[in-house]
Amino acid sequence: MRRALRGTRLVLVIVVWLAWSARAGAQQPGPQPLEAPSNSPEFLTRYDFQLSGVSLAIDDKRFLWDTHFGGALDVIDYGIGRASIVADYEAVLGNELRAFDPNQSQYTLETSCSAWAGATEIAGVLHHVSRHLGDRPNTVAVAWNVLGARALRRFSLEGTTVAVRAGAGRLIAHAFVDYSWAGDLDVVVRRGLSERVGVYARGSGEVFGIDAASSKRNTQKSGRIEGGVRITGRGAAMELFAGYERRADAYPLDRLPLHWALAGFRLVNK
Repeated sequence: MRRALRGTRLVLVIVVWLAWSARAGAQQPGPQPLEAPSNSPEFLTRYDFQLSGVSLAIDDKRFLWDTHFGGALDVIDYGIGRASIVADYEAVLGNELRAFDPNQSQYTLETSCSAWAGATEIAGVLHHVSRHLGDRPNTVAVAWNVLGARALRRFSLEGTTVAVRAGAGRLIAHAFVDYSWAGDLDVVVRRGLSERVGVYARGSGEVFGIDAASSKRNTQKSGRIEGGVRITGRGAAMELFAGYERRADAYPLDRLPLHWALAGFRLVNK
């Protein structure tokens, strides 16, 4: 009983910390932290898939639903690290022109190679993002490439698992945006209640440094915190959650932040 109480207190402390950090720091697709390196080289060792639909509570007809579809694939695990690729598609729907109006989309592509340093995995990352409008004139390209590094760590504390990813890098190419560098943080805390049901909290954030030669804006920040229930089935799992998000440059052509409450679901592989 005392261990369970200590574990519950730990979850609450981390959730409070996530709520604070999300104010300063959106959900990042990418390889998930592993507990330890493998013993021998292997091919196609892991695939993390997600499909999500999120309802947004905001007084703006451009933002009604946020959807994601994509995954991260470990192409090869070479023992001391792994080579991974990521492909993620996000569509934001409003109700300006019709009941479900996909007005913008975002593509994320990424490659990375890592090496283990003790219990921490360090990766070099090439990260690409491109943003597009839907059913609207779009004559401006909005995109950027980041070359950077990432640290990943996963550990357990009295029945509670914590997965942390943190990265930063310089923009090596960009169109329309005024960013010069980017940093991100993603922390997931999970605790099982039974064989099939568990609870979790997640905080993620991005920070964009601004090129002073092309813009007078200050550093831009995005953050998201969510918490919910994870239900595990035979072949996949479902997460039901609610939360809050602040997104910098929420519309591709408007350099303005927006924020909203959210509630939704996510389907993932086990």
